[in-house]
Amino acid sequence: MPKEISEKDWQLFRKKVAIWQDAYIDKLNQEYIEILNSSNSPADKFWELEKRINADKLKTGVVCDMRRSKMVENIISFITDGVIGIDDLSEFDDDLKVAIQLILAF
Repeated sequence: MPKEISEKDWQLFRKKVAIWQDAYIDKLNQEYIEILNSSNSPADKFWELEKRINADKLKTGVVCDMRRSKMVENIISFITDGVIGIDDLSEFDDDLKVAIQLILAF
């Protein structure tokens, strides 16, 4: 874990998080459309969609705690939930990227 989150990384994260979340929510919306367009009964579609939305709305890709102290944890969640990939961190400091990769290796 980096000793301290740099101001540059914090500002970059704050800028990127909305972009990452919008892209992730767009992906979820497409998956919801597939559920609604399935050949299942209307009731089955409704309950499947309700189940998915309830699960998805708890993910960091939809809502996250925007505290600097939670930044690394949020990035880990973004990666493990498929919101972003390691390549999306290319603009961040090397120390942060190494810390993220070490955490993910466990």
